[in-house]
Amino acid sequence: MNSGKYVFAQLLQFVNKYEFDKCVKRYNGDYRVRELNCWNLFVQLFFGQLTSLNSLRDICTCLKAHKQKLYHLGIKQNVNQSTLSRANERRDWRIFAEFGEYLIQKVRPLYSDNLVPNVDIDNEVFALDSTTISLSIKLFSWAQGKYSRGAVKIHTLLDLRGSIPTFIHITDGKYHDSNILDIMPPTPDAIYLMDKAYIDFAALYNIHKTGAFFVTRAKVSMVYEVIECNFNIDLSTGLRTDRTIQLTGYKSSKLYPELLRMVEYYDDDKEILLVFITNNFEVSALEVARLYRNRWQVEVFFKWIKQNLTIKKIWGHSENAVNIHIWVAICTYLIVAEVKHALKSDLSIYEIMQILSISAFDKTPIAELLTQTQVNQNIKEQLNLFSNNF
Repeated sequence: MNSGKYVFAQLLQFVNKYEFDKCVKRYNGDYRVRELNCWNLFVQLFFGQLTSLNSLRDICTCLKAHKQKLYHLGIKQNVNQSTLSRANERRDWRIFAEFGEYLIQKVRPLYSDNLVPNVDIDNEVFALDSTTISLSIKLFSWAQGKYSRGAVKIHTLLDLRGSIPTFIHITDGKYHDSNILDIMPPTPDAIYLMDKAYIDFAALYNIHKTGAFFVTRAKVSMVYEVIECNFNIDLSTGLRTDRTIQLTGYKSSKLYPELLRMVEYYDDDKEILLVFITNNFEVSALEVARLYRNRWQVEVFFKWIKQNLTIKKIWGHSENAVNIHIWVAICTYLIVAEVKHALKSDLSIYEIMQILSISAFDKTPIAELLTQTQVNQNIKEQLNLFSNNF
């Protein structure tokens, strides 16, 4: 890296503009655009996400204050809030979504060798869940949520080998979680971890027929009969039962006509009995429980993006603007993950984001900034001190 370049300009070198332009051409995104094309819109929104700015006005104000440095930052022009807002409302959100999907395909293989904690299996392991962002129903009338409130949901399929999102779908708050199974293409031999909200036996049977596996929590109202019991379990591990069951409910037995496996596990920490159902008869009962425990990584991912990216404060009111906003945030996460792997940094993505957010106008080589041992140790101590104070 050239030491004379700003950190933000060095980061942009990791972004493939050629692939982005292909997405723009696919949707004719720059047709009759005079002031702010799609690439410059992306760069400015990426800057806002990286530096955790709360609004489009903040982005414009910050870039205007450094207008003499914009060319060297990789930003062609600074515009006023109105121009940025109009572009955010009118540019096709599918451009940013497809570029995000390109980044997913690029970054995900980089972490394919990562291990899933406490589980020794070779299968791909995914956690499926959604997070809700509360909005004003007066400003976001299209985003209907529960109880006459506004909300959008981000449905995410997270690859647990590296915590890389592999599937993103954005809906209003009333969209039921289980409906996502109808549009999500399952991968053969992969294992999908999900909570009770995703119990749709027709969709689960479709996953089973494609050769994939699922692990989810059983509902109390589920009707079934026990076909076989495995008594060779170690109660000291927390396991209570390992059974083969057949659904006997009028609808459920038709929607899922094959056998299922039911595993009961007692969690000493929370003092609760957890009941899992799965179509995987190959792994041990204890591995079923350990697999489901890793589902919480998707909750950690949602917490991370809400704390470190600008997600809870949306930069536009239309459905198009909200989609652009969320996809640019996901792209930011993926770019930082790519930088981490490329530089072989020992820092976490959280620590890298904290460093980059305050170093955008610094001219330190990014490799030195993120990999120098002594500097990293000092930064870690400062970040820990900061987090402890708050």
